[in-house]
Amino acid sequence: MRCVIVTGMSGAGKSTVLKFLEDIGYFCVDNLPPSLIPKFIELFSNRNSDLSNVAIGVDIRGGRLFGDLTSFLSEIKNEDNKDFEILFLESENEVLLKRYKESRRQHPLNLKGERLIDGIKSERKHLEKIKKMSDYIIDTSHMLTRELRTQLSDIFLEEKKFESLMITVLSFGFKYGLPSDADMVFDVRFIPNPFYIDELKDLTGNDVAVRDYVMKWEEAKIFRNKLIDLCEFLIPNYIKEGKNQLVIAIGCTGGKHRSVTLANELHHHLKDNGHSVIIAHRDIDKSNKR
Repeated sequence: MRCVIVTGMSGAGKSTVLKFLEDIGYFCVDNLPPSLIPKFIELFSNRNSDLSNVAIGVDIRGGRLFGDLTSFLSEIKNEDNKDFEILFLESENEVLLKRYKESRRQHPLNLKGERLIDGIKSERKHLEKIKKMSDYIIDTSHMLTRELRTQLSDIFLEEKKFESLMITVLSFGFKYGLPSDADMVFDVRFIPNPFYIDELKDLTGNDVAVRDYVMKWEEAKIFRNKLIDLCEFLIPNYIKEGKNQLVIAIGCTGGKHRSVTLANELHHHLKDNGHSVIIAHRDIDKSNKR
């Protein structure tokens, strides 16, 4: 039997994960008191049970009982029980604030008269030990639902090697400002600009003609190779350090041609080499005017 404990920050996407697992055949139960988990597992471990995969959603709503979960999971980890896995959902404070304000729901630790951010910070502190024990940590801060489902599919259907580091390769235009969430920023404005080629001006780096034009230059090829080498060096070190979100931003003047092309090149390489990576083109649909 494969048993997945789904936990993490409230508002980080636990319901979405449980729905996905249910869709692929897991028996899912949400908000089960931690003290009942051993009995629940014992019930479904019975030889007469037809269930082979179980997912249990647990969060801070359990109040003081949540401490029982830490003890239970610590015991499992000490026994090196391979049937149990912990999936931890993470998200940035600012993103969680926005989600709660949009949904108008109250945070489970947000006591009367306290600010919402205080409840989020308190929950994060409570979850520190469980996060360290987790087999999978997924940061949903900048993920679309389909991107989260793709990563879950890689873990639970494709059995691919999981990396806790989710990489976003982002193209952008300097004329529209630097991305505020970028961890690394690269400037590719040194590459000849397709904007000044009439037949390429209204296309983007997603078009073959623009891609071929950009990548025909030797400096573009050298940059791509050096960027790939740098990323392949940094990624395992970031994972070792415990980082779970990395945004690599590549910018040109307008964010439509050169940056899109190089971002796609890096994305293809990282994806082909088994990294958890998504691509985003922030300014690709903005005006071509200079």
